Amino acid sequence: MMRRFDEQLAILNDMLLEMGAMVEKTITVATQALQTQDVGLAKKVIELEDDVDQKEKDIEALCLKLLLQQQPVAKDLRLISAALKMITDMERMADQAADISEIVVMMNRVPYIKKLEHIPQMAKATIKMVTESIDAFVRKDLELAKAVIEYDDVVDDLFDLVKHELIELICTDSSNGEQAIDLLMIAKYFERIGDHACNVAEWVMYSITGKQVK
Repeated sequence: MMRRFDEQLAILNDMLLEMGAMVEKTITVATQALQTQDVGLAKKVIELEDDVDQKEKDIEALCLKLLLQQQPVAKDLRLISAALKMITDMERMADQAADISEIVVMMNRVPYIKKLEHIPQMAKATIKMVTESIDAFVRKDLELAKAVIEYDDVVDDLFDLVKHELIELICTDSSNGEQAIDLLMIAKYFERIGDHACNVAEWVMYSITGKQVK
């Protein structure tokens, strides 16, 4: 019975890695769509979000099966409970990548009011956070989880930089206002993705230590 349980936990880890890779792909493709103003790529992200939603349901079903059939206690119970919380945050990341893509579609290839520089840096930073938060769970790496949480400061600082740049552009020329707001929304979505990656890392820490991080 215990061997079967361990096998199912291994499957859970694999499924979480798969979902993490899918989320990374939505963020990566959304960023590419933004940089190239490729509406086709943007629409692809919206399709990919459905795959992430299905993966969330599959993982949720496995976790509930483990809870009902195996009735785990202590560390194993924390691990499964953490996985259930993590997939909610991961699904929200894909939602926000789709939100970014929807804005790219609405902007409809209108030339940008400034060269995109810091928003793609935000995207790269959030992808790093997503990857490492999932790795921390699978490897049960407490220090890596802590590093993810600390790295969120990089994303927050970039968001503040983007916000100030866009405000300056609006003050310089009010006709920049509409697109500046769209770009600010995109930056905010990337900032929120970073927050969700922090949440994942916090649940990783809980699964290891039994203590919730505030």
